[in-house]
Amino acid sequence: MNGGRRPPSDAALIDNLRDAESRLAGVAHRTQTATCAALDRAGGRRVFLKCENLQRGGAFKFRGAFNTVAQLEESARRRGIAAFSSGNHAQAAAIAGGMFSAPVHLVMPEDASPVKVNACRGYGARVTLCKSAAAREQVCAELAARDGLTVVPPFDHPHIIAGQGTAALELLDDAADLDEIVVPCGGGGLLSGCAVAAKHKNPKCKVIGVEPQLGDDGVRSFTSGVLQTAPDCRSIADGARTPSLGELNFAVIRRFVDDMLSVSEEEIKHAVRFLFHRAKLVVEPSGALAVAALLAHKLPRPFMHQRCGIVLSGGNVDGAVMAAILAPAAGGEGGVNSAA
Repeated sequence: MNGGRRPPSDAALIDNLRDAESRLAGVAHRTQTATCAALDRAGGRRVFLKCENLQRGGAFKFRGAFNTVAQLEESARRRGIAAFSSGNHAQAAAIAGGMFSAPVHLVMPEDASPVKVNACRGYGARVTLCKSAAAREQVCAELAARDGLTVVPPFDHPHIIAGQGTAALELLDDAADLDEIVVPCGGGGLLSGCAVAAKHKNPKCKVIGVEPQLGDDGVRSFTSGVLQTAPDCRSIADGARTPSLGELNFAVIRRFVDDMLSVSEEEIKHAVRFLFHRAKLVVEPSGALAVAALLAHKLPRPFMHQRCGIVLSGGNVDGAVMAAILAPAAGGEGGVNSAA
């Protein structure tokens, strides 16, 4: 598959983004943009953290899910919606569906975080567990066809892309004149949406996507120009365990993203620990991918007074997983009680 689906025109992408911004106003949290002097020193640039770990449902996914469900016909919402996800999109779909009194049926892999599965059920959704992340989409399609449900996809849809891109619009409002925006990448919904927003607001701003080395299909796709797969990713960054970029997302990424990078499992864990101890932020491994690239000095060499925006995409981390990540850093990384 060479280059994926043809995306909408630039004008249509911007119109979708602005419509989503209006639709989400007063519904999605306008999450804070935080700073941390210790992170600035470690990364060699001025860093602005967009805290989507504090979004409704604990992740940026609410933006795209609400933007999509809000545009469904009322008759479709009455019949119900379906979604497949390892966790964050599932929670977002459950919340968004509930806001419109739509029945929600979710398909999640058996190895999904129990915290995320329980949260989905707590939001009133019905959850079906399947054998693997690779099987989620097929099982979801079968359930939707059987019960007449509308599938709300996790990333490969114009409304999802537009909703996720509103995070970057807010970041660029809070921290003007950014030289670069660094964004975690799984299926590419957040990265493609943020890239559209960044290039619209400031065409000179570089956009960089980051994914785990264990699931580096995005890097390989970006480099080769041909959509690649990583069908059995076992990264600790569970939100990035997608088999491939979405076709539409890939097409948008090729047009608007400047570079793609990957980070190791240890680099991801180090970033989670750093954010916890130094910035006092609870961020899940997937949400810390961009910080991992910064701390590992994988971003382009900084220049004087460089301004870097980073999206912390989620904070839904299982307590046992977080404890295991923090355990090697007994006593803190650079001082448990340091916050700046």
